[in-house]
Amino acid sequence: MSITRVHNLSISLDGFATGEPQSLEAPFGHAGERLHEWMFATRYWDESRGSLGGDNAFAERHTPGIGAEIMGANKFGPPGWQDDPEWQGWWGPNPPFHTPTFVLTHHAKPSIEMEGGTTFHFLDASPAEALEQARAAAGDQDIRIGGGATVVRDFVLAGLVDHLHLVQVPILLGRGVRIWDGLEGIEDTYDIEAVSTPSGVTHLTFTRKATA
Repeated sequence: MSITRVHNLSISLDGFATGEPQSLEAPFGHAGERLHEWMFATRYWDESRGSLGGDNAFAERHTPGIGAEIMGANKFGPPGWQDDPEWQGWWGPNPPFHTPTFVLTHHAKPSIEMEGGTTFHFLDASPAEALEQARAAAGDQDIRIGGGATVVRDFVLAGLVDHLHLVQVPILLGRGVRIWDGLEGIEDTYDIEAVSTPSGVTHLTFTRKATA
């Protein structure tokens, strides 16, 4: 049976997955690119200069076996993108997903078929309803919950995430969107593994505990 997975979601030491304010010019607000510098140095991100170290081993798990993605409105575009009929996401004509991709938004609109196998579907739906549609599209492959932090948190709270990979980056942001709010006691539901790498980040892997 397929599972739901989160990969490579970077957070600060104080738990923020993005800064503020987010805009077209600053997608991650005052955080800039600091949360993702660890990934930019991997072979997964850039084959021409990246390393094959521990960070790469985690980063490259993002893609294999994924048949559909679910993301939030704030990952698809900056505030107000729903009012721009020309907006088709941050990624150009050939987005990196190459699967059906479901965007959760209160402003549902017709689907957009892109190059490379990505089709964006816009849903005004609960996490469970969105997951049902993504499972139907993914077949026997897994579903990736692509973020941002609010969507990941909502799916965890709904008990719908089987594998959660967070990357704790040694910076403090102080403000933004936090992953941990409302997730007290998460250790009761997941087995947790922490792996630190020479880059200074810590990979936190949460695997849902087996139920009797």
